[in-house]
Amino acid sequence: MYGAAGAPAQSASVPVVRSLRRPPPQATGVSFMNNQKQQKPTLSGQRFKTRKRDEKERFDPTQFQDCIIQGLTETGTDLEAVAKFLDASGAKLDYRRYAETLFDILVAGGMLAPGGTLADDMMRTDVCVFAAQEDLETMQAFAQVFNKLIRRYKYLEKGFEDEVKKLLLFLKGFSESERNKLAMLTGVLLANGTLNASILNSLYNENLVKEGVSAAFAVKLFKSWINEKDINAVAASLRKVSMDNRLMELFPANKQSVEHFTKYFTEAGLKELSEYVRNQQTIGARKELQKELQEQMSRGDPFKDIILYVKEEMKKNNIPEPVVIGIVWSSVMSTVEWNKKEELVAEQAIKHLKQYSPLLAAFTTQGQSELTLLLKIQEYCYDNIHFMKAFQKIVVLFYKAEVLSEEPILKWYKDAHVAKGKSVFLEQMKKFVEWLKNAEEESESEAEEGD
Repeated sequence: MYGAAGAPAQSASVPVVRSLRRPPPQATGVSFMNNQKQQKPTLSGQRFKTRKRDEKERFDPTQFQDCIIQGLTETGTDLEAVAKFLDASGAKLDYRRYAETLFDILVAGGMLAPGGTLADDMMRTDVCVFAAQEDLETMQAFAQVFNKLIRRYKYLEKGFEDEVKKLLLFLKGFSESERNKLAMLTGVLLANGTLNASILNSLYNENLVKEGVSAAFAVKLFKSWINEKDINAVAASLRKVSMDNRLMELFPANKQSVEHFTKYFTEAGLKELSEYVRNQQTIGARKELQKELQEQMSRGDPFKDIILYVKEEMKKNNIPEPVVIGIVWSSVMSTVEWNKKEELVAEQAIKHLKQYSPLLAAFTTQGQSELTLLLKIQEYCYDNIHFMKAFQKIVVLFYKAEVLSEEPILKWYKDAHVAKGKSVFLEQMKKFVEWLKNAEEESESEAEEGD
């Protein structure tokens, strides 16, 4: 059934059903903001300015190299002008970032490739160490350039040490003349304190040592270093970095002997360095001898075994007997914890030293050794106050045990003693010395009568 408008007419018997769905909500300000969070608009045509501190400069050593080389070329070979140019350029160029490039240029004339070669496609300058004259005076002038630069820009100090360590590892890539110049320069810089002696560790590189490069370089280096200072100053610098006992490592293992080192450096004109190394080796051997000697005594090893060991060490390390008797004396006296009471320590000392007399007698076969022992006893009794009254008793004991003889004792009494406790000990020895003199005169008289 249809109504008049053509629409189907509703039957009266069918109920009207209303939709239960809620109508869509009207757009509000809140819903608009939520929608904005979900879909952020893209802004176009707007430029953001980056803060200066967030800008990252591109690492470009080539551009830095070009600036330095151009400046050096303009200054020419006037090293005073070079120093001024480097001083001024530090305010404009980033020395901190390009320290390695800077030092490569000043030493080799351009950036170095691994191994020490200059890249063919790079700019170069002749205002550098390697292109300069090969003489000490010129290297001293270049040392001043480096010294002024590093004093002005203190942060370059570490970078320069790293650069020199690297250059030493590259030695095989340099010509002999370039190595000689670098050696002289390094020696001067070590002398004036611009460099630390720890840089010498690079010379112990196995390949450099094996091919003799390290030893040859060391000759030039030490000559210039000692020329600026002296062997004592050089030795002090080496000791600070524990390098004083490592110099023989400049040679391959089969040539690491005092004899080879001494011959090589003496022939090269460095006798003082040779003597220093020989003394260092002897000092090391003496310390080792004393340590082993004390261990043998504490174990109670037989004297014959101890004597045999000591004599072998004397021969092997060329240690003279007067030195050895001092070591034996110190070792003997260090094996006991002495009584603190003066009236008891003398008795304890006599008992102890009587036991060790055969060991001491084995190393007093020379008059100088006996005199050395007397001086050691004097110094020990003076330095350990409880022994002040024991001096004469110890000397008499050693005389009776044939550790000491008349002549060295009389010489000590007359003029060979030291100042320590002199008046006390001479007074103690007065009667015994008179007795010795009388005994000596009687022996001479008997000898004359026998003739």
